[in-house]
Amino acid sequence: MRRLVTPFLKPGPARRTALSLAVSALTASWACAQAVPPPSENEPAIELKRAQSEPLTFTLPDIDPRQVPPPERLDPRVSLPIPDRWRLVEQLGVPDRRWDPYNQNTLKGDRPFEPFRRWGPDWFLNLGVVSDTLVEARNLPTPVGAQSAARPQANDVFGQGRQTVFAQTVIVSASVVKGNTTFKPPDYEFKFTGAFNATDARLEEVRGLNVDPRTGTTRQDRHFGVQEAFADVHLRNVSDHYDFDSLRVGIQPFTTDFRGFLFNDQALGARLFGNRNSNRLQYNLAWLRRFEKDTNSGLNDVSQRMRRDDTFVANAYQQDWPVLGHTTQLTIAHNRNREGGDDYYDRNGFQVRPAITGDVRGRDYDVTYLGANGDGHFGRWNLTTALYAAVGNASYDPIAQQSQRIEAGFAAAELSRDFDWLRLRATCILSTGDKDPFDGRATGFDAIFENPQIAGADTSYWIRQAIPLIGGGGVALSGRNGVLPSLRSSKDQGQSNFVNPGLQLLGVGADMDITPQVRVLVNLSSISFADTSVLQYLRNQGPVDRHLGTDLSVGVQVRPFSTQNVVINASVATLEPGRGYRQLFDSGERPYSVLVNLLLTF
Repeated sequence: MRRLVTPFLKPGPARRTALSLAVSALTASWACAQAVPPPSENEPAIELKRAQSEPLTFTLPDIDPRQVPPPERLDPRVSLPIPDRWRLVEQLGVPDRRWDPYNQNTLKGDRPFEPFRRWGPDWFLNLGVVSDTLVEARNLPTPVGAQSAARPQANDVFGQGRQTVFAQTVIVSASVVKGNTTFKPPDYEFKFTGAFNATDARLEEVRGLNVDPRTGTTRQDRHFGVQEAFADVHLRNVSDHYDFDSLRVGIQPFTTDFRGFLFNDQALGARLFGNRNSNRLQYNLAWLRRFEKDTNSGLNDVSQRMRRDDTFVANAYQQDWPVLGHTTQLTIAHNRNREGGDDYYDRNGFQVRPAITGDVRGRDYDVTYLGANGDGHFGRWNLTTALYAAVGNASYDPIAQQSQRIEAGFAAAELSRDFDWLRLRATCILSTGDKDPFDGRATGFDAIFENPQIAGADTSYWIRQAIPLIGGGGVALSGRNGVLPSLRSSKDQGQSNFVNPGLQLLGVGADMDITPQVRVLVNLSSISFADTSVLQYLRNQGPVDRHLGTDLSVGVQVRPFSTQNVVINASVATLEPGRGYRQLFDSGERPYSVLVNLLLTF
């Protein structure tokens, strides 16, 4: 260790010389560093070469005028002029196909319609044609004709109930629209929809199709109805997201809720509607007056005087409330009916207003419906709900023979969950019934004009068929395409009736997508009355059990091209009679319904 340290402590002459050279080198480096300023905060470090060399220069290469032409002051644009941007696809080689609704088609509103160009560049035409073919076989409780019978010595109350129906309906619609509807609502829309129906019905008993038994057991009928004829005017935009207010006047479809529980019709009216908050909030303010319906097709009959039945509606939809993916709706609807002085007979000669029950006196009524509805999902669970309260007054009730205070309620819920190709459903429907027809309070719930899409809908026997209340006057236990046992004379042409037995329906079902083209639907429902006091009075018989029966239906929907252009529906349904059904209809025949429906759409 000493040998290593001692030389540094006692340097010799050679070592002093090396030390002097090192000090000189450090002194020179320090002087050079002082000559070059340090880099700024935003400037990268500069190498020492900068102080030792010339700045770098860059020379642009010569431009060869033979290869690059000099720019011109008036350079013409190289493009092909087109009348409007919708015809750009034609320049790309996409042809217009008039008979193909899924490709470029002027008749389906894919580009402006040439004859309308004198009105402006953005007028469109949209044509639609629907063919609806129905073949149905069913068994319903059917009475033996009152004046005569189809068979000798047929003197029983209940006759043979087999019936067949063939119905062909062709719906043609034309809509003229102004505006770029891809990004915003149309500025104007004018639409007309007409429907032609031809029906062939066959029964086994007379007076089932016509009040005159001489007409026999068959009926061929035709009718043309105007289902839509309205003008839609865009009033204003209220935000950059195209929130808007619009007004629609004329014959128009309107549904008060998600599933058609209260009102679902094509009526004459005026409707102010729009949205706010980037379409999260939507609203409707509407006045609607109903048309008389054709008795056999159910289409509007504009050749007759309009009904004195008005509906005023105000509702609002809030999307993503209370959770994301669920829409909540609040509704106030007022039904004002002033047909108490009318004696109206349908096309087949049956009296429908006032209904042939009690002392057969007419009535007026005012009913206000307060409703809350929901539709959407909570996580993986889908939920649809409906809740209505009906309050009002009826000037007279033919059973109680006095005025009535209307106080009734309705609730429905459908809970479902999807498992890949399978959806399982549970359904509950409750409507209040009238416990005492003579107490001055009508507590049986009835809708304005229902068309419910629940518990199987068209595939269900109970919802699909109109079941008459034989021996209970000229009223039906339930209406066609209706779930409520409202005891109306006719769902289409009769008045609402709030003295009825009410309903309790509990059901389960499944929708199975076997393939992308084939869906199978299965529904099982237990149906009971809420109270049978009214039925006991009308039938003048002892206690009637509340359990009506069990409805079982199986349906198949086939879409051969995986679109809605060709749809085939087929279903089989039966009602396993409960004790209440057997007490009301002791006919000995099992009720059933078989239908095949073909829909062709352009």
